[in-house]
Amino acid sequence: MIDYETYMKIKNYNENEGLNCNQISAITGLSFKTVSKWLDEDRYRMRKPADRSSKLDPYKNQILQMLEKYPYTAAQIFLRIKDNGFDGGYTIVKDYVRKMRPKKYKAYLKLSFAPGECGQVDWGSFGSVNVGSTTRRLSFFIMVLCYSRMMYLEFTVSQTMEHFLNCHKNAFEFFGSVPEKIMVDNLKSAVLSRAIGQAPVFNPRYLDFAHHYGFGITPCNIRAGNEKGRVENAVGYVKKNFLHGLDIPDFSAIHPAAKLWLDNVANVRIHGETHKRPVDIFEEERPSLNPLPLNPFDVATVLQVRASSQFRINFDSNRYSVPAEYAGEKLTLKACPDRILLYKDQKLITN
Repeated sequence: MIDYETYMKIKNYNENEGLNCNQISAITGLSFKTVSKWLDEDRYRMRKPADRSSKLDPYKNQILQMLEKYPYTAAQIFLRIKDNGFDGGYTIVKDYVRKMRPKKYKAYLKLSFAPGECGQVDWGSFGSVNVGSTTRRLSFFIMVLCYSRMMYLEFTVSQTMEHFLNCHKNAFEFFGSVPEKIMVDNLKSAVLSRAIGQAPVFNPRYLDFAHHYGFGITPCNIRAGNEKGRVENAVGYVKKNFLHGLDIPDFSAIHPAAKLWLDNVANVRIHGETHKRPVDIFEEERPSLNPLPLNPFDVATVLQVRASSQFRINFDSNRYSVPAEYAGEKLTLKACPDRILLYKDQKLITN
């Protein structure tokens, strides 16, 4: 005896997709005889248990017919069959409706991309890692070229704007080229605000970076992270195939390990969707990508700070010392992904 959901699948395969009994049998694993029997039925009829009866039994076919016509709630169905003479409780109706109601699956449009058209980026996080004598949260940045599925991976201990831009820059240099557009989620490093029905407000630094490298920014729709499914899948792939079980003694050890994994596993595997190696399809995609600019973008953040009377400055929840003679002075701070530089009137005083 099959359940109602399987019955609806059999009907759908036959009536909407035009499959015959043999094809449906191969897909569902049911016998040809079972498929043929249920195709001949005009509606689902549940076989009554021989050894147990219920007050609801006389109303089950009526409930099924109601569910086929409209997504009634269990409470609505309870009231309707009560008017028809049902004298049982609400719980038995609710349990039966939950069991028999066809499951609803969210439908997603599968996006297709031309060679060189798009890259998708995202951050991932994976526990913590030792950095010298301290412990920091471990983050990783991924860029995936949508056509070839060629992947770039970089690990960081921060997701600041400097790291976000620097990872982009390193990814473009890894590919040796730039796609037409980059698809991002609505993270603040890329999109400052996004309201339904209005144009997104991009982070001006990311916009400057995009203009420098010549790519367009395409943010996902609100609550539609599935639109960048290629990189979402890549984040999970990195965690399962690379990070799980990996012994990372120190942050400095993860970069060579990641490069080795990219070159010998991720980009040379047979991809589940394309059934080809990303590195091979990348050679087809390469001519459609845009060249790198002559000069790289300076990803550092520059701002004015004032040293305290104890000749220290505060930045990003950290305190940095400067030479004592600069106590109380206005200084220029340049925050790079890997270091902090401090200037006084164009003179570098510490890093």
